[in-house]
Amino acid sequence: MDSNLRKILSYTRPYKWWITGNVVSNIFYAFFGMLAMLVLMPMLQILFRVSAEGPASRPEWTGLGHMKEFAQQWMAWKWSIYTSTHTPGQSLTLVIGLVLVIVFLKNLFGYLAMVFATVLRNGILRDIRVDLYDKILRLPLEYFSDRRKGDTIARITSDVYEVQMTSMTVLEMLVRDPMTILFTVGAMWFLNYKLTLFIFVFVPLAGLIISLIGKQLKKSSLAVQRTNSRFLSLVEESLSGIKIIKAFNAEGLFGKKFRAVVNDMFRLTTRMVNRQNLASPLSEFLGVGVIAGIIGYGGHLVLVEKSLSAPVFITFVALAYNVLTPAKNIARAGYAVRRGMASAERVFEIMEADEKIRDKPVAVAKENFEREIRLENVSFRYEADEVLRDVSFRVPKGATVALVGQSGSGKTTIAHLLMRFYDVTGGKITIDGIDIRDIRKRDLRNLMAIVTQESILFNDTVRNNIALAKPDATDEEIIQAAKVANAHDFIMQLPKGYDTNIGDSGNKLSGGQKQRINIARAVLKNPPVMILDEATSALDTESERLVQDALDRLMQGHTSVVIAHRLSTIKNADLIVVMDKGRVVETGSHKELMKRKGIYHKLVMLQSFEVEDE
Repeated sequence: MDSNLRKILSYTRPYKWWITGNVVSNIFYAFFGMLAMLVLMPMLQILFRVSAEGPASRPEWTGLGHMKEFAQQWMAWKWSIYTSTHTPGQSLTLVIGLVLVIVFLKNLFGYLAMVFATVLRNGILRDIRVDLYDKILRLPLEYFSDRRKGDTIARITSDVYEVQMTSMTVLEMLVRDPMTILFTVGAMWFLNYKLTLFIFVFVPLAGLIISLIGKQLKKSSLAVQRTNSRFLSLVEESLSGIKIIKAFNAEGLFGKKFRAVVNDMFRLTTRMVNRQNLASPLSEFLGVGVIAGIIGYGGHLVLVEKSLSAPVFITFVALAYNVLTPAKNIARAGYAVRRGMASAERVFEIMEADEKIRDKPVAVAKENFEREIRLENVSFRYEADEVLRDVSFRVPKGATVALVGQSGSGKTTIAHLLMRFYDVTGGKITIDGIDIRDIRKRDLRNLMAIVTQESILFNDTVRNNIALAKPDATDEEIIQAAKVANAHDFIMQLPKGYDTNIGDSGNKLSGGQKQRINIARAVLKNPPVMILDEATSALDTESERLVQDALDRLMQGHTSVVIAHRLSTIKNADLIVVMDKGRVVETGSHKELMKRKGIYHKLVMLQSFEVEDE
């Protein structure tokens, strides 16, 4: 069995009672489906006025070796007794009533099987999506650096749906259709073993032909899923960047990209669906070929050898045709499973991705920050690029340490390493002497809050965006946090105040308003360490003043690591760490660094700050 298929089927374990109900219902469905065909024989005997000849007396049981003959003689004896004491009309009424009861029971169990299958199908879909989403949240930022969001969305939507359908297809392929074939073939064997053996000459050949045609379907399905990911990625990028597309008159360029992707989807999907659609007509043609062979050979038995009655022969043909539908379903299921395996490969690629940033089995619990954060010879390499090299400095408790330098010097990388979004590739970062890799991730991140240059908000209310830091916060706590962040006044002017939905990524708010909500979130969390990553660099002067005032309040009483683009905001920092090309090149206070007239002095002069002569 395919390893991915085993993984899919493992999701059925919590639903064993639903599976049992589905299996039992399908067995009865198949059994009554066979009986519905078998009762054609007495109906035909009545209509064709074929006498129901049976043994004169009750047949005697002679052992399991003659069970088939005993069953045939017993049924013929019972039927001959009934037809001899009732009119043909009464016999026909009995048979019709029997057919109605059998068909009712068949459809009842068919419905029950679908009820059980629906719970099973939707449960598997839910469980896989929950596990996949939880896994996505656990994966490090590094995993998403080179991946499109649309590809991930495709995997958690369309790919998971294909996996879910595969699990149901396998269940039906293993139970309902095989049981239908088994019961029907058993009835055919009961009627005439010679004709049944004749079928087994052709069926394996038909199955081999169908299997050969379906071998390429998995490869085609994988190509379709990858193209679907490109499609979703392009749609997501277009919606996210619609302003830029319009501003630069790039509608034509993106339209061209979109047409190329949908044309690829059209070509690949058409090829895959044509192969898939071939399963049904091919299996039907091969099945009819088998029926034609049965009619030819059976006709010989009826007309020439006269060893088979016409009603029995017609019933046999009906039973043989009844095998075609489940046989077609199995052929179609084979195609569906191959398509599902292509999707499963993509789903489990995420499920089995290395989380890398994980707690050690003996990770330390740490709830307080007591002395200092220290970076000791920290290096970080992303793939082939060396981002940081031998970075060392310390952040004492209660101090404000600023990181400055040109873009690309590694400042934001340090913030990410402190939060353990990535792990250092050399050296170590310690809190109170403990390597952060030895501290539980949840505890480490509870000790810190980050305010980034990009205001990351969610399509929810103002209240819920602030309360993300503390879901059980009271209204008073949320309002107080907003006041510290200079956000309360503008929030109260919104249509519904704190209950106003701010739209996708907070697009109903200005940049300064979004940033102040971000700050309110950090205020509400109130951890001992604050990391401020160029929190004012993208704002206008008025918004910067309001945000900087909020940041000054935020840093009071906290240990702060400030990544600054506008150097006027960090003049009063206890320590300024100047970085260049991933290295620490200068450290000291503002006054000390200005006296040295090094890189920091140059940066200050470039920003046209007045330097006080001392």
